[in-house]
Amino acid sequence: MLKIRLKRLGAKKQPSYRIIVINSTTKREGRPIQELGFYNPKTKEMKFDLASAKEWISKGAQPTERVQYLMKHCKEDGTLDYKKKETVKLSKKALAKKQAEEEAAAKAAQEAKAAEEAAKQAAETEEAAAEAPIQE
Repeated sequence: MLKIRLKRLGAKKQPSYRIIVINSTTKREGRPIQELGFYNPKTKEMKFDLASAKEWISKGAQPTERVQYLMKHCKEDGTLDYKKKETVKLSKKALAKKQAEEEAAAKAAQEAKAAEEAAKQAAETEEAAAEAPIQE
């Protein structure tokens, strides 16, 4: 059975991969039938021949999970459509500080709203007192 999978290259802790078509019983760094492109996970750089990959799949080759992900996120020119995550993980101290600030801001907003309502009621009572006829 044919597989479309990654072939590891590069030094220790500096991986880069070639995307290859290979027999499933062959070892990982074995001789491929065809090379379809390369992928560098550190720099998110990729060059991939998507048309050839689809042709091999139609012939019965099975892509691995990672190759399926790369195919799904591949642009038409063969580069990776990568979107960096916007969320930032905070340490426990920073998270506690942020929560305390949010609670303080919510409390201040609640107090301002209460003061505004009290001022509104005082203005209404003054208007009511001013409109009331003076009896002599």
